[in-house]
Amino acid sequence: MRIFGTILAGGQGRRLGGRDKALIGLGGQTLLARVAERLEPQVERLALSANGPAGAYATAGLGPGVPVLPDPPPGDLGPLLGVLAGLDWAAAHGADWLVTAAIDTPFLPSDLVPRLLLAAETAGTGLAMAASGGRRHPTAALWPVGLRDELAAEVAGGLRKLGVFGAARGAALADFATVPGPDPFFNVNTPEDLAAAEAALG
Repeated sequence: MRIFGTILAGGQGRRLGGRDKALIGLGGQTLLARVAERLEPQVERLALSANGPAGAYATAGLGPGVPVLPDPPPGDLGPLLGVLAGLDWAAAHGADWLVTAAIDTPFLPSDLVPRLLLAAETAGTGLAMAASGGRRHPTAALWPVGLRDELAAEVAGGLRKLGVFGAARGAALADFATVPGPDPFFNVNTPEDLAAAEAALG
């Protein structure tokens, strides 16, 4: 069983003044470095879904040999196209599963992948998404590579929300509600969120 990972970093960062979230600093590291160091040990190979220059990410903590995957056309559809790009890459390299995580989740769990796998196996579904605090987190998910064509068809038909796709297919939930400390899927979307994340780091 081959599991690849993709960090979803193709957003516009509008509430952060249009800054590329991957390059934003937090506690002496970039968000990219923080998420990569948490996800990379859990997967066989890692990629970054992003639309900026690859060189900028290389100097911001992206490991050597980690590919940068730009959004396929039509672009600007949020994380949907990042998931599709990741699935294309994973399929081309013989992976069975893709795990995705958002670039703005600096407290991503170090056991995300095994818990997503357990949820999928327990529920008998191929697709699993994380949850915490009573909320689903569709960007933190386990995707069977075989879902790529189905997801692409839904996007072409107007789908704009990963959660809608997952719910329609009975995605299993891996609940992280009992994890101590900050919410493991806390999003850095605003300057206030960034300050709160800094405070949580102590």
